[in-house]
Amino acid sequence: MFIVFIRTIILYSLVVLVMRLMGKRQIGELQPYEFVITIMISDLAALPMQDSRLPLLLGIIPIITLLFLKTILSLIQLKSQASRKIIDGEPSILIYKGKINYDVLKKQQINLDELLEELRLADYFNLDEIQYAILENGGQLSVLPTNYNSQSGNSNSNDNTSKTKEVQLPKILISDGKINKSSLTRMEKDEQWIINVLKNHNINSIDEVLIALYDTEGNFKYQLYDEYSKECKKEGV
Repeated sequence: MFIVFIRTIILYSLVVLVMRLMGKRQIGELQPYEFVITIMISDLAALPMQDSRLPLLLGIIPIITLLFLKTILSLIQLKSQASRKIIDGEPSILIYKGKINYDVLKKQQINLDELLEELRLADYFNLDEIQYAILENGGQLSVLPTNYNSQSGNSNSNDNTSKTKEVQLPKILISDGKINKSSLTRMEKDEQWIINVLKNHNINSIDEVLIALYDTEGNFKYQLYDEYSKECKKEGV
């Protein structure tokens, strides 16, 4: 019994450490491959706990291997946009301007009742209230309402024009110092165009840019890699 007690403490401590090293995420925010790794780790830890005849290394080595695999996959995704699409997939637009994209619903194996239930849980009871409903890679449903401008508090209550202005999905042009070619293709722009846009904002290199995008109101926004540290120093944080 004492041996089982010790083995349980060791495996529990190892699993907690591994999950901590995998990053701070709630279960509902895990990507599919991360969720699979999490389940496998729990099963691998349970086997040596339940059967003391099994060597402890039979659980430790596979758990550490999965941690190593997850770390490698995360590093690959940080360096390559193409790998992110392959490993994580891409968000799917389920609703656009109050119209349901039924082909995508079938592809994602979601029926109408499930979609409407998710919308009700998000406090949306009418489809015409919705500009975009997007199924994220982690399975969550994100909703951009048609009256987003007035809800976000960015418009003046007396400015009827801004309230009725059509909102749009943010278009990410640069992510982690790399051009998002798919966004440029949808916008019918090329790499020279985004280079010129950056030059107009006194940015001479794409490598300096952490993220650059057009927001829901069509405004160009960007952040350089060193902006956060500069702001922290300025505020004395």
